[in-house]
Amino acid sequence: MATDRISRRQALWAGAAAVAAGASAGPAQTDSAGAQPYEPVIGVSTLQFRRYTNAALAEELARNGIRVVQLFLTQTDSRYWKYNERSDVSDLTEPRCQAIAAAYRAAGVSIHSMGVYANLIHPDPAECKANLAYFDAMMKIGGAMGVKMFVSEAGHYHSPDKPEPAVALHFQEEVWKTMVSVGKELARLAESHQATVLLEPFYRGFLASAKRTRVFIEEVGSPRIRALLDPANLLEVNDLEEMFTQLAPYIDCLHAKDRKLHVDRGVPAGQGDVDYEKFVALAAKHAPRTPLILEYVGPEDYLQSLAHLRKALDRRPGKAR
Repeated sequence: MATDRISRRQALWAGAAAVAAGASAGPAQTDSAGAQPYEPVIGVSTLQFRRYTNAALAEELARNGIRVVQLFLTQTDSRYWKYNERSDVSDLTEPRCQAIAAAYRAAGVSIHSMGVYANLIHPDPAECKANLAYFDAMMKIGGAMGVKMFVSEAGHYHSPDKPEPAVALHFQEEVWKTMVSVGKELARLAESHQATVLLEPFYRGFLASAKRTRVFIEEVGSPRIRALLDPANLLEVNDLEEMFTQLAPYIDCLHAKDRKLHVDRGVPAGQGDVDYEKFVALAAKHAPRTPLILEYVGPEDYLQSLAHLRKALDRRPGKAR
């Protein structure tokens, strides 16, 4: 009988680490003091840049030192994205997809990931199947652009014809079981495209805490299903340390936005209660090769949020000076 068996969770963590290592850019260097420098890639979500073409946006960001985007199809020449809904993407042909990606590459900007945000929790099996098919279509679109990472929340559903249930849909026992099955099917689709899906927790939804998100990822049990951590989304229920302790082995992207405590609406970085110096210090410790993507910013405020993030990086506790 073998005596070196490892737990299922340890095996998943090892698999997750292997996937992450495969995407890494080589070993990190150390400074003269022996401390490992933390110089994360900083990117921008294209979600709020709705008045730009992709080419114009790429040029705007590149002029200000941004070399990475998380692509939402909200630009004037690719207006398809809908939150928690499907969109007809049938006319996004492979040549059109390649042209969009080329517009960013021409400006020296790469596409880290694409936002999908399909509704995975819809209780109607036909709707859920259609939403998974939409995810599959988005993975094909991403593939034509050379993108292999896709982002989504679990989704939201409230029946317009029924009163609110005693237990919210996303906390019902049978819904957990269904969602695990949906997660496994999503992992199968991702595997078929050699892609990875990053699930983003939010305190008012199915992935309501860092722990619940970790447990869900581990129960799905695929290195193709990982995490995007947005601390502003969990500020109401988790301390920053808890978020990173629970999710560290699975984090492939970090959203840098903000939120006031006890307030539902998210805001740009620097306008809420997230302790950004602590946030980036924990990112340096637990997810040093993970990009920081500014979210909830547009042309009028992304430079202020960028400055806030860079200031936090410079002043974070433990930074070698």
